[in-house]
Amino acid sequence: MAMVVAREWREIPGRYNLIGTKCGCCGRIFFPSRAFCPDCRRASIGKMEEFPLNRRGRIYSYTVIHGSEGFNARMTPYAVAMVLNDDGVMLEAQLVDVDLSKIEIGMRVRAVLRKLDEDGDAGVIHYGFKFVPDE
Repeated sequence: MAMVVAREWREIPGRYNLIGTKCGCCGRIFFPSRAFCPDCRRASIGKMEEFPLNRRGRIYSYTVIHGSEGFNARMTPYAVAMVLNDDGVMLEAQLVDVDLSKIEIGMRVRAVLRKLDEDGDAGVIHYGFKFVPDE
């Protein structure tokens, strides 16, 4: 359990606040964060800066899940989308608070923080982002 808790706390900045990194050499933005840019390589070491991602974007692609096992089985059907955010970064997350028949490619959405799951009744609660329609 200690390992899960430690990992959970390490991931908080990125998962809870949508913090990525931006290369100080070429300006490319990454999520999740990277220690160096795969394009600039060695030149980017020490030049990667934290970058708060824009929470708004457009649906690039999506799918509706109708069959699932385990934890997700009680949530079916549900939609998962690839969202191109306004910074040009591709993000993937579940779509919530939306009529599944109304989802369209190009639809404006925004990221919100939601409970993902928990490790038992007395365990760690995991939060992360999901997307809702941007009205």
